[in-house]
Amino acid sequence: MARVRTAVLISGRGSNLGSLIEAAHAPDYPAEIVLVISNKPDAGGLAIAARAEIPTKVIPHRQFASREDFDAAIDAALREADVSLVCEAGFMRIHSEWFVKRWEGRVLNIHPSLLPAFPGIHVHEQALAAGVKVSGCTVHFLTAELDSGPIVAQACVPVLPGDTTETLGARVLELEHKVYPEALGLVANGKVELQNARAVFK
Repeated sequence: MARVRTAVLISGRGSNLGSLIEAAHAPDYPAEIVLVISNKPDAGGLAIAARAEIPTKVIPHRQFASREDFDAAIDAALREADVSLVCEAGFMRIHSEWFVKRWEGRVLNIHPSLLPAFPGIHVHEQALAAGVKVSGCTVHFLTAELDSGPIVAQACVPVLPGDTTETLGARVLELEHKVYPEALGLVANGKVELQNARAVFK
């Protein structure tokens, strides 16, 4: 089975990266992690990739005059590695419209809420302030509008009495580690595609 060459973009500790790498160790998993890109040279996820003997590349965003220039450098690195799919895992940069269009239908992102509820940052604070009874995570196709792309997968956890942002965040993160590999597997297998701005399940 030819596995789909996949890159992961990170900015931080790389816990979701670790779950994707672990899933890809299975011989029947349809995606292969072939490159990890970080915009921060001190991102903890780089060490996770190194331990798994996956090539890494640091592309510091501050070295570029514009968002388009930064995205062009990422695009070049992805193409040089012959990447077909991209997973954003705690990648704290917003892409240019040019990049989104160039990689349309081939970039996944994970967000720690049940979108469309609570996009953006400080997600768990938003959830607790709203008094919701459930929260969770969402894997979606990347689009130009932040945290608004067609949904590939979601999963939820209860919000418990006395929850803090830390306790709720920990339960959601544990869920992310299960949902993201499943979602990538669906897309890599061709069971979900982006068509006419909708996620189409085969």
